[in-house]
Amino acid sequence: MDWTLERLPPGGDPSLRAWSTADRYLLNHAREAGLVDHATRVLVVNDAFGALGVSLHAHRPQWWSDSFRSGRALRHNLVLNDLPDDAVTLVPGDEDPVGPFDLVLMRFPKSLAWQEDQLLRLRPLLAPSALVVAGGMIKHTPKRAFELLESCIGPTSTSLGWKKARLAFAQLDPELTCASGVPPKTIEVDGVSISARANVFAWDKLDLGARVLLRSLPESDEPWRIVDQGCGSGVLALTLANRCPNAIVTGVDESYQAIASAEANAATAGLTQQTRFAVNDRLDDVAEAGDADLVVCNPPFHQSHAVGDHVAWGMFRQAQRTLVRGGRYLVVGNRHMNYHAKLKRLFGNCTTVGNDKRFVVLEATRR
Repeated sequence: MDWTLERLPPGGDPSLRAWSTADRYLLNHAREAGLVDHATRVLVVNDAFGALGVSLHAHRPQWWSDSFRSGRALRHNLVLNDLPDDAVTLVPGDEDPVGPFDLVLMRFPKSLAWQEDQLLRLRPLLAPSALVVAGGMIKHTPKRAFELLESCIGPTSTSLGWKKARLAFAQLDPELTCASGVPPKTIEVDGVSISARANVFAWDKLDLGARVLLRSLPESDEPWRIVDQGCGSGVLALTLANRCPNAIVTGVDESYQAIASAEANAATAGLTQQTRFAVNDRLDDVAEAGDADLVVCNPPFHQSHAVGDHVAWGMFRQAQRTLVRGGRYLVVGNRHMNYHAKLKRLFGNCTTVGNDKRFVVLEATRR
């Protein structure tokens, strides 16, 4: 890669790069096949850290992602390479880009539901001769991902593998009859209707960690200030708003689709006066230091396909700064993640307040 690129958030595994072989394969193919010239209208989709956006900045592409953190990384890496931060137009995942597009360079997302939703929404935005080129690491790309390209866009072929990556090429078939997107899924949780869009974690069910954490959420008439860190579709935030009717609950998530889902759910439940939601990957940008009496968190243990705890570790540090003295932090996690050791190191205390065979709910108090 000819650019200086960094992953965000900082502090993760230094051996992990801000680009992958799949990114290089996409860029090499676009260049060698002459797919991009000064008149080509380009859309970049699911670019994790800005490698594609930075490399194609001269073509002023639109850049479509549901990740606030990825957008922050793109801006960071544009500036890092002395490029104007408006050279690439960011389009959040709860909105649609403005077509038509001649070329789409897409990284296969982890979620097949999200891939299908993106392709269906993308289809009306393609020029008649448009080409969609999607890339991913072979071990992370199921057969279904290639089948979705064919069923949503048109005739699809695949490349040979190159350094464990593979590309797929889909040509628009105007005769296909397709839906306009993947509709949200709705479940009932604690008497509240929770609807989630396609890229929300566990969008069609209540995930097992949240299920365990729900049993440990408090009930109170105190005027608490509560933060749901990584709120997803708002399951925990809205449950807390019901159980603590005098509290103000803030939900924060780095997914645009998650926050759009949470806001819609709050409106359906009649809890908009008691809740607020923000798209961000940092509490520091949303809540003041010492601003929260309670923070709850169901943290991710991976970033894309890279498994680790550096994202969760950053969330723990931010939560500690956000809590008032005596404020409580409730965290759920897989037993094998050993979050109790990290929380005890950071807070000086940690107790187990709930569990099942796979998950533990931990409570730490800021002293």
